[in-house]
Parts: sequence; C-alpha cells; structure tokens
Amino acid sequence: MSSIEELENSTRIKSPTGADVWIPNNVDTQVDQYTSLKTSQEIQAYYNNNGYVVLRNLISSDLCDQARSIFKSQVKPYSGYLYRQASGNPEKHIFTEYGYMLNSLLNIQDLPTSEFSDFKDLGLQILTHANMHQVLLALFGEPARIIQTMYFEGNPSTWAHQDTYYLDSSDLGKMCAAWIAVEDIQPGAGRFYIYPGSHKIDLSKNGGDFDIAFNHQRYKQLVISIIKKYQLECRAPALNKGDVLFWNAKTIHGSLETTQPQYSRSSFTAHYVPRSTQCLQYQRRLLTRKSKTIGNFEVDYPKDLDEFRNRLIMHLETEYPSQFLFLKRLAIKATLK
Repeated sequence: MSSIEELENSTRIKSPTGADVWIPNNVDTQVDQYTSLKTSQEIQAYYNNNGYVVLRNLISSDLCDQARSIFKSQVKPYSGYLYRQASGNPEKHIFTEYGYMLNSLLNIQDLPTSEFSDFKDLGLQILTHANMHQVLLALFGEPARIIQTMYFEGNPSTWAHQDTYYLDSSDLGKMCAAWIAVEDIQPGAGRFYIYPGSHKIDLSKNGGDFDIAFNHQRYKQLVISIIKKYQLECRAPALNKGDVLFWNAKTIHGSLETTQPQYSRSSFTAHYVPRSTQCLQYQRRLLTRKSKTIGNFEVDYPKDLDEFRNRLIMHLETEYPSQFLFLKRLAIKATLK
C-alpha cells in the first residue's frame, strides 16, 4: 500500500505529548501485522519484544452484542453509586452529551448480584473465555488470576502510564492486561494507545517524590518526559468487535482524546497475573483477597458488594467522601514510606 493510501485510511490526532500522530481508521487485512500471528510462539515473541500484542476475533460477535445490550438495559438506568476506574471511589453515572457513561466501572465482579446478575455473568464469561485462557497460558506458562476488571462506554481520556505503578504481580512486571473491544472502535472515540518497547524502560518507583497519594501529577509528567527522551512511537491500533489488545504491566499506554463524541468505545478490561503469584499494589503492598474459581481462572473480589461489610464501607464513602478520601491518602502514604 502506498503512503497516500495509508494517509487516506488514517486520522490525525494528538498524542499524549501533544504531537500529531496518524492512526488507522479501520482494520486493513492486507497489511495488518497482527493477523499473521497464529501460533503461541509467535504471539509470545511479539508480546515479549513489543510489550503488547493484538489478537483478532478472539471473542464472538454474539457475546459482544449481548454485553452491550445488557449493559444498556441493566446498568445504565441505575441511579445509585458504583465504584469507578479512574478514581477508585463510588460515584453515580456521569454521561456525555451523547448519553454515554463516562466514568467507567471498576471490578464488575464486585457488583451486587441482586441488581446486575446478567451483566456480571456475561462480563465474566468474556473475561474468563477459553480463548483468553489459551493466550494467557502462552504468555505466563501457567493459568491466570484476574485481579481487576473494568467496563468502558464513554472515553475518560486516560493519561499515559504504566500499570505497574498502580498494580502488578508480586513478580514485578509479569502482570498482563487485556482490552476487549465489544464494538468497532472509531478513530476519534478514544482509541487505546501503547508505546511499543516502553516495557523495557525502568521508571521511578511509586513512593517518595512520585507517590500516588500526594505526587501523582509528578509521576504523570515523568512518563511524558520518558516518551520524549526515548522518542517512543505512539500506536493506536484499529480494533474491531471481538478483538483483544494484551499489554505488559510496564508498557506505557492510555486512551487518546475524543474527537468523535458521537461514538462510544464499549469495552471490557481485565488485569491478569500468573496464578502462582500475588497481587501487588503500588509496588509495595501484597494483597490477599477473596477469590472464586470461574472456568480456568481464579478471580479476585476486592470489594464484593454481595457482602454486608463492603456495602457498609461504600455507604460511609458516599456519606463522608472528603474525610474518607483524606484518610485513604494518609494510609497510602504510610504504605509507601
């Protein structure tokens, strides 16, 4: 394909550094580098070298359609508080001008079954799908544990970051995450981006002048400076319904700005660690949490809202949000000393 044809099939958009990047409008099977990855060895080699890999048609179109339909009928009408990905706090839905939920859900496995049973069941079907198991088995060499999940509809424009700063395997850098598109993702809907090879760069650890409790902004600025220093390439692959992007805990990634707000970016995300390891928070704190076996996976339930104790905690968080947040920050700061 000529460079002119490539430009015609691309959209220019701002990267996290403010530079212009051209991203593909859709999947071109004639030149798509991911379609050729067939064997476990090829998938593993690409992932190890680049810090990510895209696999096409891993989840069936029917499952994706059902997930979006059940989200629309069961989750969107809900008027109460739910835990959110960006803040980690309980919030009510925030909608875009086009009616898309902007504050994405955190840990769908923790949703109260009495109100969200169908959405929980279908989401976990997708996140623990046999095809997901086979890929992670190839990457880990053993079965996986799910330590965190999310669901997106609108685009919160996630900053450039490495997951390891927030969450990782106790064998640092071994965590793998997956972004599962449950609809075709338009170029301006908030494409997922990654910086290939960035997993090979060690950044400052969470703590001291770069702790998440009181110096989170400094860490975000550090990531941007690293991208510029190493002249890293920003990629935002075209993802169709059922495609999955896997990335390493140390790979710099996020979501691009929204330039086509009329489109949603419906998707599930999950963070997986090898089952023989534990969940490590803020690169310091080992977490032991309730878990259940679902298919070939162990699934952690950090704040299972089917349990009275967790519902009570959420109530306190919503009744006294500023006080609870300040105490949480102090607790995190103490952990990171």
